[in-house]
Amino acid sequence: MANATERLNERYNPREQEPFWQRIWSDRGTFTVTDPDPKDPYYVLEMFPYPSGRIHMGHVRNYTMGDVVARYQRAMGKTVLHPMGWDAFGMPAENAAMANKVHPRAWTYENIASMRKQLQSMGFSLDWSREFATCDEDYYHRQQELFIDFLEAGLVTRKTSKVNWDPVDQTVLANEQVIDGRGWRSGALVEQRELTQWFFKISDFAEELLTAIDGLDNWPEKVRLMQRNWIGRSEGLKILFEIAERKTGAKTVEVFTTRPDTLFGASFIALSPDHPLAGELAKSDEALAGFIADCRRMGTSAEVIEKAEKKGFATGLQVNHPVIDGARLPVYVANFVLMDYGTGAIFGCPAHDQRDLEFANAYGLPVLPVVLPPDADAESFVIDKEAYTGPGTAFNSGFLDGLEVEAAKDAIAARLEARTIDGKPQAVRQINYRLRDWGVSRQRYWGCPIPVIHCDTCGVVPVPKADLPVRLPEDVEFDTPGNPLDRHALFRDVECPECGAKARRETDTMDTFVDSSWYFARFTAPKADTPVIPEVANKWLPVDQYIGGIEHAILHLLYSRFFTRAMKQCGHLDVAEPFKGLFTQGMVTHETYKDANGAWVAPADVVISAEGGDRTAKHATTGEVISIGSIEKMSKSKKNVVDPDEMIETYGADTARWFVLSDSPPERDVQWTEAGIEGAWRFVQRVWKLVSDAVFVLETPNDVLVADDAASQEMLKASHRAVAQIGADFAALRFNRSVAQVYELTNAISRFLPQVAQEPSLTRLKALRVSVEHLVQMIAPMMPHLAESCWAALGHKTLVCDTPWPKVDQSYLVDDVVVLAVQVNGKRRGEISVPADASNGQIENAALSLDAVVRILEGQAPKKVIVVPKRIVNVVA
Repeated sequence: MANATERLNERYNPREQEPFWQRIWSDRGTFTVTDPDPKDPYYVLEMFPYPSGRIHMGHVRNYTMGDVVARYQRAMGKTVLHPMGWDAFGMPAENAAMANKVHPRAWTYENIASMRKQLQSMGFSLDWSREFATCDEDYYHRQQELFIDFLEAGLVTRKTSKVNWDPVDQTVLANEQVIDGRGWRSGALVEQRELTQWFFKISDFAEELLTAIDGLDNWPEKVRLMQRNWIGRSEGLKILFEIAERKTGAKTVEVFTTRPDTLFGASFIALSPDHPLAGELAKSDEALAGFIADCRRMGTSAEVIEKAEKKGFATGLQVNHPVIDGARLPVYVANFVLMDYGTGAIFGCPAHDQRDLEFANAYGLPVLPVVLPPDADAESFVIDKEAYTGPGTAFNSGFLDGLEVEAAKDAIAARLEARTIDGKPQAVRQINYRLRDWGVSRQRYWGCPIPVIHCDTCGVVPVPKADLPVRLPEDVEFDTPGNPLDRHALFRDVECPECGAKARRETDTMDTFVDSSWYFARFTAPKADTPVIPEVANKWLPVDQYIGGIEHAILHLLYSRFFTRAMKQCGHLDVAEPFKGLFTQGMVTHETYKDANGAWVAPADVVISAEGGDRTAKHATTGEVISIGSIEKMSKSKKNVVDPDEMIETYGADTARWFVLSDSPPERDVQWTEAGIEGAWRFVQRVWKLVSDAVFVLETPNDVLVADDAASQEMLKASHRAVAQIGADFAALRFNRSVAQVYELTNAISRFLPQVAQEPSLTRLKALRVSVEHLVQMIAPMMPHLAESCWAALGHKTLVCDTPWPKVDQSYLVDDVVVLAVQVNGKRRGEISVPADASNGQIENAALSLDAVVRILEGQAPKKVIVVPKRIVNVVA
């Protein structure tokens, strides 16, 4: 460790220091965790990356935040599990195979090697001994075991369903992968197809997943709300509408509604384009068949449907109104009705549903308000362009008039439940969920094979566990679109494990969301010959702090929550929730630049200058004028990316880490700027010089012993307060506030150091050493390489990352003086400083002596003086 002290008087050189300390950590296995350990376990995990080939600044920010938490908890005496792996299956590898004539496996593992090197250069305290990729044969072997366990437990089913089909990539797409009706990668118009697929029965857990959200206290409220909305519990009424003058085999249309109280305001019935009745009618109506085809090209996601223009097709059918004798409602097929929610049919009440109102206005249908807002006039209340969805009382509603909304719901339900149509109750109360079973079949090669065999005699037969894993064959070709496994006879054609007859292996592979839905559990025992070792997994799980992007706030988290419950049901775990704490970080952004032709230009090719206060930009090579655009998320497509390797080469990893932690609250976006990174670099050098200067002073011989002086006391007070506040901020992931505290402590030491140098004493030297060591320990989770160099420079033979978090002396946290704001008649007029133990009388006298208060009172006594201890004094004149 003399490496640091030898260079004490030079500028800090991260190119030498950072690799040096990384080798020390690696050689000593500093961050390798073994089981069991008597210390308290703490599990911190960042969402693992897809091995695209390069890390980006979003990765740097995400993993730096996790590393601060891991290093802090380690300093607090916890045994910290902080692993890293790779979410390695997926379509990009197959696309690369087709484009570059390289096998997906080779492409993937080359990328992993490159990204591993990059991550290691950042100095993260990761346990690399637990590393795995989801495409590792051992990992997907255990995933296949879980699939079979789930299948035997009744948590897996196979059924026919409508899917988004990409005709170019020849695979199923999730709703979220359909953008403006096109595949997210190929750009091809998506088709709707009926396919028989494998599903995980996540809907079986809908109510449990919903109610458990209330216990996720350490999750962001916005994420909890997104989860609730996605599960979408709704209580309502299923109503039978009788078809009038039947022109179809159906006698009724079944509708689910959460607002039966608005039934008197109904003006139409709308069917999903996928409703069986719509399909029946389309057989004899080419125009309707064409309308349905157009709807199917729109995609199936709720977001797309919600934003689309509301369109309908009048079928010519009518239904009898359930509560208005002689009234009938027209039946439409509409593009905004989803088949997989409720019954695939709705009644439209335009006055009290915005979507229904837009539809009614487009097709000239009646709009009758039937819920009167509080304080509204029944005679004049009308609906124009905005539906009313708030509370109120029923009116224009016959026997419901005067009832509040909830009472009206009960009354209409009771009335219809007592009636029958064709021997069935006309209405039944029902609870519905928006959550649907999770389709996991994907028609591609580079994924985990689904371990089942199809036999004409025996049906679906699970692959015996002794025959696992079902390996992906190496000898595949990608010249033809579609799934290579379908064309691979040696993989596809097998014998039935039960009867020995010719059979066909399942050629679909699993959705990559499956791979990432249990990896956190595998990290607890990554080399086990079972998916997990229950007693070890139960020790570590749930993950104490999980960190990742808001874009995964719904599906990934929901699927992971399902997986832990399914694994628990199958005896693998005793925990239900995977993540105790969740934090969603903001993105890293950068200005965008374009040349005269509108082509994006990379920041590295742009020179910024300011002339007359206006920023201008030119191309670094050609001198061409460049236009400065908006600040947006870093993306390859807009070229507004900053290469982490270049930052590390120029400034060092600690500078990059400090910058991404310091510029804004971690849940918000951070804008990358040259000025910001240069400021972080200057602070690195400032800390190094401050420690170097302190070491020089601390090594000065001194035997002067004096009583505690005020300067030493103030220095120790600032130091211990920083320790307390930074520790609290680290624990709460308030990293930018931690940075601010470090700046304050650095400034305090910078003011104190010259005093010690000019008038040294043992008391002052002790205060200086304590404070400087505290500073180094405070920056250690954020800038670990610099901290190790400083720690060694201070003469320590141990590593700062192995050093316990400093103990706070509570006596230094007590204020001798408090500052109170002073108001007169509620308006702030100044502030006073009083002893912390001052009586109310002393505080009143101080407040009334304030010049501003004296001027306002003009010699008159105040009517009242109200003292709020340690906060404020309010004078009532």
